[in-house]
Amino acid sequence: MIIHLPYSTTGMELKISDDLDVEILESAITGMPKPELSEDELVLQAMQMPIGSRRLAELAAGKEKVVIICSDHTRPVPSKHIIPFMLKEIREGNPDADITLLIATGFHRATTREELVGKFGEEIVDHEKILVHDSRDMEAMVNIGILPSGAPLLINRIAAEADLLVSEGFIETHFFAGFSGGRKSVLPGVSSQVTVLGNHCAEFIDSPYSRTGILENNPIHRDMIAAAEMANLKYIVNVVIDAEKRVVHAVAGDAIKAHEAGCDFLRRYCQVTPKAKADIAISTNGGYPLDQNMYQSVKGMTAAEAAAKDGGIIIMVSNCGDGHGGEGFYQALKECESPEKLMEEILTVPQNQTKPDQWEYQIQARILMRHRVIYVMCEEKRAMAREMGFETASDVNEALAMALQDAGERPHITVIPDGVSVMVR
Repeated sequence: MIIHLPYSTTGMELKISDDLDVEILESAITGMPKPELSEDELVLQAMQMPIGSRRLAELAAGKEKVVIICSDHTRPVPSKHIIPFMLKEIREGNPDADITLLIATGFHRATTREELVGKFGEEIVDHEKILVHDSRDMEAMVNIGILPSGAPLLINRIAAEADLLVSEGFIETHFFAGFSGGRKSVLPGVSSQVTVLGNHCAEFIDSPYSRTGILENNPIHRDMIAAAEMANLKYIVNVVIDAEKRVVHAVAGDAIKAHEAGCDFLRRYCQVTPKAKADIAISTNGGYPLDQNMYQSVKGMTAAEAAAKDGGIIIMVSNCGDGHGGEGFYQALKECESPEKLMEEILTVPQNQTKPDQWEYQIQARILMRHRVIYVMCEEKRAMAREMGFETASDVNEALAMALQDAGERPHITVIPDGVSVMVR
């Protein structure tokens, strides 16, 4: 059996003997009938029939300062199929609108011009007003209230002072917020580091409801919803994409209701139930751009965590050419005595003292406490990964051979070709 796994921009082939016990968990998005409409037509159709909202042109009428929150370089949002239509409709409602594209970097690094061109094309980058959010620039933030958790909500002044605040995005499963998209444009998208740290605190990450595909009772989601409402996020255009990063579904309208409709659609396709818990679980981070670093790759690893039995072996196939992706993430795992000791320390940290990257190494420590993890990654970053407590391999077939040596007789092997696209139940 040969299974193609997304890896960087090239992919990688997993070769498994037919006499092994193997199951493959994939989102049904990959097998859904190809939409009759083009990507542009799907987005336009959603914008013509907004959920719980008037058309964007009507919302823009009389609004001088309009801000569109846009996803950054770490998200494969097909902005070329969204932003031109949002700009056009805003200007239909108000030809004189002063429009800013605000790049929602959250806690990530700044998006480069080259990356902006890749997202939007030269025409938009050269002719539209674009601002890249910096969560660490406190001078650029405004405090607009207190979230249900008690954390202050400080957001980018450009968003706070908009006459009309709207956003684009895409909906996928998210390993602690339940789903991406919608309200995440505000928190963490254009929020300050203070607010992001408060939202991603140890107590919330430790909640059993802060998991993939779960919104109800999820404390992180609750604060995100409140942030979107307090910031007056009026309208969104969100899409669902397939493995080729093509739009297969779109929703538009009210920031909460349209997002919920998009999550309901995706849930029907992405929820998977394994036949048995895996002795060996193989996952990826969906290839480029999501597998650029280890920090982001924790997401795909949680799918393997959900599929594996306690003590099962996880193989994570992720290029990680940019390295660890977060200095705090790297140092915490490198310097800790053990994952168990690291977790003990994390759980004593109060909400208002949450450290950068803490949530990521908290989830990573949770996985390492229960699983041996073998990373398949680019050669130049393997020594770094070993410093952080991982084993490494040059390709997925070598990693599988390593795992099979310790997995007992006839192990159950679960392969998750795209770990960020499924909800394992």
